[in-house]
Amino acid sequence: MVLVLIIVLFFTFSRSPGEEAKKTVELFYEYEQQGDFAQSWELFHTDMKDKFSKGHYIQDRAHVFMNHFDVTTFAYTVGETEEMENWQMDKDTSELNDVYKVNVIQTFKGKYGHFDISQDVYVSKENDEWKVLWDYNK
Repeated sequence: MVLVLIIVLFFTFSRSPGEEAKKTVELFYEYEQQGDFAQSWELFHTDMKDKFSKGHYIQDRAHVFMNHFDVTTFAYTVGETEEMENWQMDKDTSELNDVYKVNVIQTFKGKYGHFDISQDVYVSKENDEWKVLWDYNK
């Protein structure tokens, strides 16, 4: 009986790598939805952080999404994960293994009407933590 309970608890509270990656994407967009761009920036992989400073990211995200779109928040849906092998953010970054791709659709309702932005988001482990990347390949 105790063994069955331990097994049930293990499977209840353990997540697959794909589920963990998806949870990271969900957390990233929860922060973005709340306008907490400082927290979402912290979930970026080092390769992403090298693209723009924290201050620039916070200012730019707020400016583009809140000011230009004239919205205070957005809705989003996070798709299923797809495992990728040997993925690179761009030609100048290292190849990463064990990367998961997740499609995210952000829905905005603003002065330009209702519209969706669909983006594939990538997640990879860095120092034992799942981190978010975007695709910059041409």
